Amino acid sequence: MNTSIYIAQRYLFSRKKMHAINIISGISMLGVFVGSAALIIILSVFNGFEKVILSLYNNFTPELKIEPTRGKTFDPNTPYFKSLRRNEKLFSYIEALEEKALVRYGNRQFIATVRGVSKDFLKNKQLDSTIQNGSFTLEANNVAYAVIGSMVQNSLAVNINDRYAALQLYSPRRRVVNSINPEDEFVRRPIAVSGVFSIQQDFDDIVITPLVFARDLLDEPKDVSSLALNFKKGININQQQQVIQQKLGKAFSVKNRYQQNTELYKTLNYERWFTFLILTFVLIIAIFNIIGSLTMLVLDKKKDIAILTSLGAGKPLIQGIFFFEGMMISVTGCIAGIIVGLIFCILQQHFGLVKMGGQMMVIDAYPVDMKFTDFILVFLTVTGISVIASGISARLSVKGLDEIKQDL
Repeated sequence: MNTSIYIAQRYLFSRKKMHAINIISGISMLGVFVGSAALIIILSVFNGFEKVILSLYNNFTPELKIEPTRGKTFDPNTPYFKSLRRNEKLFSYIEALEEKALVRYGNRQFIATVRGVSKDFLKNKQLDSTIQNGSFTLEANNVAYAVIGSMVQNSLAVNINDRYAALQLYSPRRRVVNSINPEDEFVRRPIAVSGVFSIQQDFDDIVITPLVFARDLLDEPKDVSSLALNFKKGININQQQQVIQQKLGKAFSVKNRYQQNTELYKTLNYERWFTFLILTFVLIIAIFNIIGSLTMLVLDKKKDIAILTSLGAGKPLIQGIFFFEGMMISVTGCIAGIIVGLIFCILQQHFGLVKMGGQMMVIDAYPVDMKFTDFILVFLTVTGISVIASGISARLSVKGLDEIKQDL
């Protein structure tokens, strides 16, 4: 074993009387322990929130979305789209027609986005997880129903249990201009509400209806706004995106989930790294306490240093002792913190120890999703900061070496 490591290990782990230096070293190790555990836990919780949010978004965000690059609608009955509908790799092929419309309920009104969807939309079995009230029903007994976002429900005070009070949807007619009766300029269609969903502000102003109802309301018998494609498990989405884009050319854009929700992914990523940086600064402060504890150790071990130098030990050996002492304090605290963080995350994942507080529609406890890369990142971060702090301490340990030898 290296002499510097052996002596550093004896200083740190050997049985000895408790001194102020040992207490300071213990506090430094405790700071690294708490910081490492906190990093693991918070990164895992952020991963959990990201997983939950993206799973909710993915209920309304297809794996691939086809839209025209010019105009709002296009004809989905071309030979290529018909062949694409029959693609065996597809799990669902959803035609969607979307437009803004005026929604009235009683004396209140709200500008919402009406989205008509084909029957394949209901193949997603996770839709019920977004429901706040009621059920995700778009058609029953040949009667069309709407599922509305929570923003629409809150703005209009919709009571979904009142079957006699339906939503009134208004959309401008295409072929009527300057009518004597203003109401003649709009298509008005009533529809009952079967449920209320809640995801996020970008989606919660939507009224989802059957495609047939939306075609009638928007006076659009043939065209659609977009096609939503979801594939069976194991299919390479990026490869499918490239093939479809190549077939369609520049007239259409084919977007994956990241491209459809670029701002969401960027926000989640920025928040995660911003939190990581804040906790890293706290960890830096904890690790740099090691400099103070090692400086105290140098003063306490003056006689040992003098004896070692008298026996022929050079400055590199003395520096090595205090460098490895600092690294041992940091790495021991880091490994202990990672283990405790891992145990806590497993317990939170299985038992939900820490609750969110209040009534949550999807989760009641903080979600946790552990990633191996986070553990490596925390360990490398602590190790990197420890190398700098221990290196500074090691240089300070030999700064007054000649004076120590003269005094003793």
